[in-house]
Amino acid sequence: MTTSFAKDYSMAQGARRGRDPARADGYLVSMPTPPDEQWTALSRRNARSVQTTIGWIFWDPGAVRRYQERGLVAGLGYIAARCAPFASAGADAVVAAFGSIAESAIHYVFDLLDGPEAFLEVWRDRNEAVHEGLELYAPAIVPALEEFGPLLWDVATGLPLVGRPFAASHLALALPEDPVLSGWHAVNFLREWRGDTHWALVAASGLTGGEASVLHNAWLGYEGDWLSLSRGNPSEQIDLAWQGLEAKGLAEQRGVNDAGLALRQRLEDETDRLGALPWQLLGRERSVEFAQRFEPPCVALLARVDETAGVNYQPASRIRQR
Repeated sequence: MTTSFAKDYSMAQGARRGRDPARADGYLVSMPTPPDEQWTALSRRNARSVQTTIGWIFWDPGAVRRYQERGLVAGLGYIAARCAPFASAGADAVVAAFGSIAESAIHYVFDLLDGPEAFLEVWRDRNEAVHEGLELYAPAIVPALEEFGPLLWDVATGLPLVGRPFAASHLALALPEDPVLSGWHAVNFLREWRGDTHWALVAASGLTGGEASVLHNAWLGYEGDWLSLSRGNPSEQIDLAWQGLEAKGLAEQRGVNDAGLALRQRLEDETDRLGALPWQLLGRERSVEFAQRFEPPCVALLARVDETAGVNYQPASRIRQR
């Protein structure tokens, strides 16, 4: 009786979320084979376009103007719009989900905005800016989003959500009817699913969010504490991160050592490996087509980041020799 109830409840929940009830907890009944090196490489390649398709909006003047009209500076508007699907969970849950964004900034946003609906208003503002900006700066991506949106949402119904609460929260939103925005949000879902996967790996390695940022900064070859500071973290929190890394044998005299760099590389490699699953579900032919269709307009979108923020920002979009 209990087993039957659990099965019926699981299928009802799957149907409510728009997920195929024939799939158990988001997993396909027959899973693809584990990703080989080619799948991992494709995962790494497409992750850059996924990041760029979404990330340019963080500093877009059209989005920033809309945030300012609500009394939010650019960084606070980014936090509010991005966490809107998860806002009802509260500030502490968002801090945990974001991993390395300044805790004080997230709490400040929650102090400014009155409840989840206020966050959704900022989310809608961002939707307007996304559509406007894509048409203006990367029109070639518009038909690609329209075509791939339904395919990627179908992929989303087959992805596991256990341990990925932030990504899962996006499935409860009523998506825009506009096919371009729907496609953009499908790509955003893949971005947040990979992000949840990455932070689970970070947590399993015993790192804090601050420590992860310091390692990432060194792995990128950025000077000083640039990455941590760019995410709003105060100097005292960065000092604690350095102390934690030194205690773990991953840094010496405020410099990341070989062990720390090796750990950061393993985290990146494992994220790429586990992040191959969406592309396996999409299929190799369509995944390669995604790369071919999205990479050219993403060059233009990354150029927008260079112009509106700077060349260090959005490192996940950039190919670097390390």
